[in-house]
Amino acid sequence: MQTRLALFMPSPDQRKYPRVTPPRTFLVAWQSGMTRDVSYMDSLALGGLFIRTRRPMPLRSAVQLLLDTPAGQIRGRAIVRRVHEKTGMAVQIIAMDPGDRALLHRELGDLFAAQPTAAL
Repeated sequence: MQTRLALFMPSPDQRKYPRVTPPRTFLVAWQSGMTRDVSYMDSLALGGLFIRTRRPMPLRSAVQLLLDTPAGQIRGRAIVRRVHEKTGMAVQIIAMDPGDRALLHRELGDLFAAQPTAAL
């Protein structure tokens, strides 16, 4: 009976969008209030990203994003959803122009194609 229930239970790490670890060539410039920084990303998805920073913003802070990718710059707005002190913050993308969203989608497709094991 327990194995049967396990088939219907969602996994605890089930996400709306798959995420990928971007290469070091991807940077994110971000601003929240008067705080500005340029950081690396630990993970990237259509719904958000994890920004590595020693100065994470408080939960529910608004963040402006500028992702610098090999194909170009991607702008968006996000909200801080998780904070890891001295490590970074997870942000959810809440607004992005359609052209920027299309570029992010294309970049993610390229990253997933380059890392076939990431989609499993």
